[in-house]
Amino acid sequence: MQRRYDRKASTNRDQFTEQEKRSRINHSKRSVGKHEVHSWTTATKQSLCLMWQKVKVQLMLSMSFLVAIFWYCRRLYSFLAQLLKRWSNYLQRKLIRNLSVLTEVDLLGYSAREWKGESKQAKHMREAYEELFWSYHVKYLRQVRRDNYSVLRAVLFQIFSQGIPFPSWMKERDILKLPEKLLYSQGCNWIQQYSFGPERYTCPNVFGKLRKCMEILKTNWTAVSATKDHEERGTMCNTLFSDESKEHKLYEAIKFIMLYEVVEAYEKIKNREEPIHNLFSLLLARDSSSDPLSFMMNHLNFIGDSICLDQVELFLLGYILELKIRVYRLHRFNTEEFQVNYPDEYQREWNEISLLTEDDRYYHIPLFRT
Repeated sequence: MQRRYDRKASTNRDQFTEQEKRSRINHSKRSVGKHEVHSWTTATKQSLCLMWQKVKVQLMLSMSFLVAIFWYCRRLYSFLAQLLKRWSNYLQRKLIRNLSVLTEVDLLGYSAREWKGESKQAKHMREAYEELFWSYHVKYLRQVRRDNYSVLRAVLFQIFSQGIPFPSWMKERDILKLPEKLLYSQGCNWIQQYSFGPERYTCPNVFGKLRKCMEILKTNWTAVSATKDHEERGTMCNTLFSDESKEHKLYEAIKFIMLYEVVEAYEKIKNREEPIHNLFSLLLARDSSSDPLSFMMNHLNFIGDSICLDQVELFLLGYILELKIRVYRLHRFNTEEFQVNYPDEYQREWNEISLLTEDDRYYHIPLFRT
């Protein structure tokens, strides 16, 4: 019994030992499998981490580069914008300073700025401007430089900006030959005393200087009147009327044409030829302009320097240019002389321009809107 029991116990111990071995083997296998999986996972994670570190470095470098480019472009844009703004302001100031006919401004706004206060004159002028605005449909105006060429500038600027062609009599004659004709054909040697406005220029070369003025007038008038595009004409006018030297020559040419017409009328009166326009009789009836020489010495030579055109000379200006010049005289508001035409007798086919004045000395250009 005892042996049987011992053999059975021994067999059980052997079986237990075998099971324990198998269990240990299985556990070892599972441990090895888990270790292999863990090692593979760890290796994978390490690889991904290394890849991410490399990609992260590249991304950081790329982002830094993009940020740097963005910052640089922004600074460059800001710098260029400031530079462009300063250059634009400089050009604008220079153009406004040189441009003798400014861009349009609101009529009533201009009136409110120029005529502040409650004085009798200020109220009168504001009422005159309001009348222009509501009854005559003048909504804007262009300011003209306040010097002694003011009226000539306002007239000639409108001729050019509207593309008005030469007067009919100028188309039939070569205006470049007028100085030569006056000096040599009609023996007016006294034109050597002609003075060019603020230049006060008189010398034996007056003839050559007058011819140069006539050339500039003819060349620019021909070019502008041949330009049909309104915007292009406006650009040409802005260029021309920002060149002080050139525009003064235009006005001197117009002054000389006025003198030439007075000489022609005076010769007709002396020779009792065909009837002349009554404005010449009125002009030559003045003590200060009883003949062409006194007209030049006492009037034309000072225009542009110390005086402007007076009323009679405005009649003459409209006549020689074949223009109906309508002038709104604001200081004559509520009188029959508030609106005046120069000349008062004109042809239906003549072109019409308008002027605005507060004192019969300085003139602006009214703009109409319906």
